[in-house]
Amino acid sequence: MEFYKYQGTGNDFVMIDNRQSTFPKNDKNLVATLCNRRFGIGADGLILLEKADGYDFAMVYYNADGCESTMCGNGGRCVVAFAKQLGIITNKATFIAIDGEHKATININNYVQLQMKDVTEITVHKGYTFLNTGSPHHVQWVSNIENIDVKTEGAALRYGSLYADKGGSNINFVSATENGFAVRTYERGVEDETLSCGTGVTAVAIALYETKQIKETNITLHTKGGDLTVTFNPINRHYKDIFLSGSATLVFKGEI
Repeated sequence: MEFYKYQGTGNDFVMIDNRQSTFPKNDKNLVATLCNRRFGIGADGLILLEKADGYDFAMVYYNADGCESTMCGNGGRCVVAFAKQLGIITNKATFIAIDGEHKATININNYVQLQMKDVTEITVHKGYTFLNTGSPHHVQWVSNIENIDVKTEGAALRYGSLYADKGGSNINFVSATENGFAVRTYERGVEDETLSCGTGVTAVAIALYETKQIKETNITLHTKGGDLTVTFNPINRHYKDIFLSGSATLVFKGEI
């Protein structure tokens, strides 16, 4: 099997060209093994690029545990770069994912601007905000992000009473820094902290605006894997024209 390894701000993915429909999509153990960092290639998730009528391609995303999952923003940016690598697109893409249609642009340096789904429902609580940006996200406000045990505290919230009957949630910890806001994310399906999460950063940007911690509709957020920029258009507490922007990098290509 030929594969490509991509990363977007440290969020890494096994990419497979499945336009010939040869990949065994129901083999969860295979997907989990390929994503395993000791017994496989190693990645936060696996993405299949497939044919789709009316679109440049389809994106099918699996978490590292082998289960097909909801939208992945960094994965979406990386699959656009992968499509460019395969010669399917040049500088623009329209593709279909589990949460619907996405449009994207990519420049010569593989900097990708990915349009995310509109956000129409946000719930603000004391200490946290919840919203869905293609995947469900709990945004937790903390005073010092460096002191957070993301894996332990993230798992406690992900499996706790708030989301026990909702299939869990991704958990983002956010705090103000000297140069903006820093984000650390516990991702369900990976069941650990990842260096970056695209849908999570998107959720944080909108939650910051919704709770009046920022006035800008264009914000760059800092993750352990690098910076991501989110832009959006707020209209009566509905958020449209949401774009997640950052680099998408080919790490290596191989056979397994």
